[in-house]
Amino acid sequence: MTMSDDDILAPRKSRSGSHSRTTFSGAEARGPIIDQEGHEIRPETLEQGFREFRFEFGQGNPFGNLTREQRIARLEAIAKLLDVAFILPGTKIRYGIDGLIGLIPVVGDIITTAISLWLVREARALGVPWYITARMLGNVAVDGVVGMVPFAGDAFDVMFRANMRNVRLLRRWLDKQPRM
Repeated sequence: MTMSDDDILAPRKSRSGSHSRTTFSGAEARGPIIDQEGHEIRPETLEQGFREFRFEFGQGNPFGNLTREQRIARLEAIAKLLDVAFILPGTKIRYGIDGLIGLIPVVGDIITTAISLWLVREARALGVPWYITARMLGNVAVDGVVGMVPFAGDAFDVMFRANMRNVRLLRRWLDKQPRM
């Protein structure tokens, strides 16, 4: 049975004059289950599929199996994304998502400071000594506190680049370590 264009645009009213509010329940409301190709899926197959369906995240932490060099590369990539990912058109000024997220009052600065603290934690996990960690935390603190000032703090974030400074500190320390 096909419907005319008039029925699609202005549906028919029921004979009593009010709109029909037919409710369906149980099996009569359900039709066959159809997959994306238009083939019918039998209920038994569907139930079996749900019993066998499992989603595994793999063996433990997906970041835990990275090599030292991969972890360092990840830290550098995140620092670049936060501090120097984009260029202001018509200038040579580079900025990252730290400057953009920081435009959101208070919450943006909290988010970017938390990400920066995570970078420091990752550096500490790589074996950075306490005095380098203290300098990194100082960079994050200056960036976070000054970044709270509206607009001027965001301009400071763009110029100070605490995450790039911290990765540079990490790299310098790693270069001084003996190769194994």
